[in-house]
Amino acid sequence: MFKINFQIKNIVLVFVLLLLTACSPKLSRTNKYSNSVAANVSPILNTILGRDTVNIGTTGDFMPFSYKTDSSNNYLGIDIAMAKDLAKHLGVNLKFIETTWPTLMTDLMEGKFDVGMSGITITSAREKQALFSIPVYSSGKVAITRDENVSLYNSIESINRKEVKVIFNPGGTNESFARENFPKATLILNEDNITIFQKLIDKQADVMVTDAIETRIQEQIHKELEAVSLNKPFNSFDFGYLIQKDSVFKRLIDEWLLVKKQDSIVEKLLQQEIAKLE
Repeated sequence: MFKINFQIKNIVLVFVLLLLTACSPKLSRTNKYSNSVAANVSPILNTILGRDTVNIGTTGDFMPFSYKTDSSNNYLGIDIAMAKDLAKHLGVNLKFIETTWPTLMTDLMEGKFDVGMSGITITSAREKQALFSIPVYSSGKVAITRDENVSLYNSIESINRKEVKVIFNPGGTNESFARENFPKATLILNEDNITIFQKLIDKQADVMVTDAIETRIQEQIHKELEAVSLNKPFNSFDFGYLIQKDSVFKRLIDEWLLVKKQDSIVEKLLQQEIAKLE
């Protein structure tokens, strides 16, 4: 009799424990921002934590920051690695949202993504609408052309001639730089950034002026091309991570990025990208 009562008590105890477990609220993945003041006062952070996912806007066409090696949506590059680290820092999942240079600001303001990470140049025009993180990396505009033409296009004046065909992609700083500095040249607006370098090789265009870091990568991929005066760019500027106007979220991004910069993470990622091409 005692043995039967003991078994019944055990069965009842197990049933009660199961009932309590079923009725208890499930604990969501926690992180240091879940119940923070920042989450309460930052609309962007609150939205990210609410969906448990940070949406990263990226173009997938700008090596070494954001690119794809095939038709899949598997992004690679410096900013892709940084995006994964940011998601881990926030304690949330990660989703990449494809954007384009012409639609970058519109997509951001419409809330299609939370953070733009794609080697985005910090410009005054963009800062009128949104905020940037502290600078991620510094660069400048440099010409890239076929090997035999390097000595021909070593200044803005030498490029700004009617007979010179200058090619650029739409919507970003490459287009604005070309239109501002080469009004006398024959300007060719290409549909994307990816196919430009082969068109230079095929002599459909003479020169492109783009970010020095991109020319450094592209001359490794396309041996027929060479960056012109790589260490003497036409100008200088910084890249940053783009967000809507939310100063609390910006401070969070800045604090995370500052730690990464102190560890030279961006430079290490760049060296990894260069090593892939050697």
